[in-house]
Amino acid sequence: MTAWLTDEGLSRSSVGLFGLIFVSYSINFLWSPLVDRVKLPVIGRLMGQRRSWIFLTQIAIVICACALSMFDATSQLATMAIVGLCLAVSSATQDIAIDAYRIDVLDQDDASMAAGSAMATSGWWTGYAGLGAIPFLLVDHTQLYWPQVYLVLTLIMSVLLIVVLVASEPKTNRAQQQDEIQQGFLQQVPQHPMLSSGIIASMLSLIALIAYAGFSFPLWPEQLIDRSDAASFSSVIGIGLLGLMFYLLKALHQQPQMASTSPQIQVNGLHRIIAWLLTTLVAPLHEFFTRNGTRFALSVLMFIFLFKLGEAYLGRMSLVFYKEVGYSNTDIAVFSKLMNWWVTILFSLIGSVFTIRFGIIKGLFIGGIAMALSNLIFSVIALTGPSQWLLAVAVLVDGFTGAWGSVAFVALLSVLCNRTFTASQYALMASIGTFGRVTLGSYSGVIVDGLDGNWALFFVLTALMVIPSLLFLYSIRKPLAKIIASNKQAS
Repeated sequence: MTAWLTDEGLSRSSVGLFGLIFVSYSINFLWSPLVDRVKLPVIGRLMGQRRSWIFLTQIAIVICACALSMFDATSQLATMAIVGLCLAVSSATQDIAIDAYRIDVLDQDDASMAAGSAMATSGWWTGYAGLGAIPFLLVDHTQLYWPQVYLVLTLIMSVLLIVVLVASEPKTNRAQQQDEIQQGFLQQVPQHPMLSSGIIASMLSLIALIAYAGFSFPLWPEQLIDRSDAASFSSVIGIGLLGLMFYLLKALHQQPQMASTSPQIQVNGLHRIIAWLLTTLVAPLHEFFTRNGTRFALSVLMFIFLFKLGEAYLGRMSLVFYKEVGYSNTDIAVFSKLMNWWVTILFSLIGSVFTIRFGIIKGLFIGGIAMALSNLIFSVIALTGPSQWLLAVAVLVDGFTGAWGSVAFVALLSVLCNRTFTASQYALMASIGTFGRVTLGSYSGVIVDGLDGNWALFFVLTALMVIPSLLFLYSIRKPLAKIIASNKQAS
């Protein structure tokens, strides 16, 4: 879509801001508990919890891709954005279900998760780069233009639905454990309705606030609070809501319970709904912070937020950069897509072997440093002009570093998950990592414009962005190693 909008003559800032529709990837943890808890009618019974959600989201992607083929980018941009948002929500939900599927079928130790993350990275890049090269080749070498290309993508996605039908559903006791947690809440809710309702109200308010911030604070009351202070103001409110929720939850658990046979306890439908909401929305977050400790959990989330920020700025503007420098669609397809595909797969496997041998933390350090250095090669291209051999070197190095860092990063998130809430907790951590990349990365075009199109300086800045995350990782390396080791022993 970025290439399509660029070919239509939209400005760099417009292309970058259009990417805000993909904020769905950064806030998909808001509805990820539904993927853990909601059993889809009919297909849920036939295919199981994980596969049914994957199948449903892929059907939605097929419909949205088909719809995009019917629009004109110059006159129907708003409608395209709406359909693109629907596609992004479906795709982000598919990510939740696939990640949960992967973690559920693997042993919960760093070696298994490293190997699994390498295969996941290889599979993702097969779709993104391998099949992603097809649109560029079709536009350059056939009579098809971007709308017709989306019909081809619709057909490919339809065929890939067969994979879901032949895969096996992982076997877990997740449903039983969740039911036990819900029964515990069901004993508390009738006795303490005000505390229970307060917890739910705090959580729902926090969800609404995060969604509002994710979409860049629409209709912000600038007459009361300056828009530049929106993020800070919302962060304070969000932290307050989170603190209030945990305070009320702690108070609920500390309250004495009456005997379950007491005639004073009258369980009704509302109590069951509140208990279900507490189990679905609150329990995954509470379990993550309780198991890891509040201070360390916040530290891990901060590192996740910072780790791939520079890579996001580069990735969002890479296609615009290629076209402005003078590369053709064929160059983009061959080097940025096809070559990057095989490079990423190869080094994902190599990176997983290193991560298995030396551990996740060392893999993160090496991957982060290498990602920063690889961005500097794009600065050289900006200074020297289009060169196929230099683009090949840039893609080779960037694919190597990106794959190495991604394997260790995904393995870390996977090890930190509790299998009772796989989808919820993985989506929470992955979304925080994506949040900075999507929301802040959406302004990458604005930064390039602010630098008067100085691409060389832009890529130097993206390289420097990794430094804070590596410093943060160094400060938490010891407690992080203990958490990984304890989770490995528990598995």
